[in-house]
Amino acid sequence: MAYAISDGYGSPAMSAELAVKVLVAGGFGVGKTTMVGAISEITPLRTEEQLTELSSSVDDLRGIEAKRTTTVALDFGRITINPRVILYLFGTPGQDRFWFLWPELSRGALGAVVLVDTRRLADSFAAVDYFESQRIPFVVAVNCFDGADRYEPNEIRAALGVPTHVPILLCDARDRASCKEVLVCLFEYIMANTTAVRDRSS
Repeated sequence: MAYAISDGYGSPAMSAELAVKVLVAGGFGVGKTTMVGAISEITPLRTEEQLTELSSSVDDLRGIEAKRTTTVALDFGRITINPRVILYLFGTPGQDRFWFLWPELSRGALGAVVLVDTRRLADSFAAVDYFESQRIPFVVAVNCFDGADRYEPNEIRAALGVPTHVPILLCDARDRASCKEVLVCLFEYIMANTTAVRDRSS
């Protein structure tokens, strides 16, 4: 029997025997839109708007002064794993004034990628806290911006307070192969967790 995943607005998306939903989350300007666009096999759906002088009073641009647009609802991309498995990527908005969208966007998600910018590490605390509270498996991907300080994964782990079992890896959100490695890591982590839970309950 085919399974149809909702696009988040009540209408069924493409049918497949298995449709998998993954979120790409993180703070404002960490590269979520870039990551979804880099790996999606289709032209991604984007809900970007120009930043204005009015929004500068609520959007902190320190460290990302060159940013000119922002996601106001979601980014959406798709990857065909094989003819029977479709992966749907949903990029979340980063600003706290759009957090009311997160419960709807995360409904039915198998897992998540928390994208991190070391120049603005504190901006990712909310995403980490949210997925931990919702018990949605996630990995942390450090987007290595040009000119940003480099830190070892264990240093990032300590700064974010992420448990030792949560994978942390470095990535380039502009590079498709790098984004693919992040998603493979996420699915390996989800599968390992599922196996562990099954073993404990048997």
